[in-house]
Amino acid sequence: MISRSAADAPVAFGLALPPGEERSNLELARQYLAAIESASAFDSSADPLRFFAPDVTQIEYPNQFVPKGATRDLAAILEASERGRKVVRAQRYEVHSALAYADRVALEVLWVGTLAVPVGALPEGAEMRAHFGVFLTFRQGRIIRQHNYDCFDPF
Repeated sequence: MISRSAADAPVAFGLALPPGEERSNLELARQYLAAIESASAFDSSADPLRFFAPDVTQIEYPNQFVPKGATRDLAAILEASERGRKVVRAQRYEVHSALAYADRVALEVLWVGTLAVPVGALPEGAEMRAHFGVFLTFRQGRIIRQHNYDCFDPF
């Protein structure tokens, strides 16, 4: 069973780490996922884009939705987010593991999205699942690089 929300701060986020850069970056990663969850529920106070540096680069490696992969700047991340809101009406993250070293955080995540429209054999309202590898690089408390390996369950 997936946790209710990334905001629940699962142990995977390194709560036992001593204070410092690694713990701060893990906490920022947790807050980032929680903001994505809240934004997908149309919480106007949630703004996942606030976690990005202006010169951010996001790389999404090939998957069923983006067969050739994609490299995005901040404007393209916003555009992709808006497209996603038309397909997924809610999403949740369960972090299975999180590692931090200096300015980098690696996350192994189960993602569950509730569909706003039918996708493949899944009807509107069904849950789509994916297993993500998310790798974040931080600079001065902002994400400057994100790359994802997204493996969707069959749909």
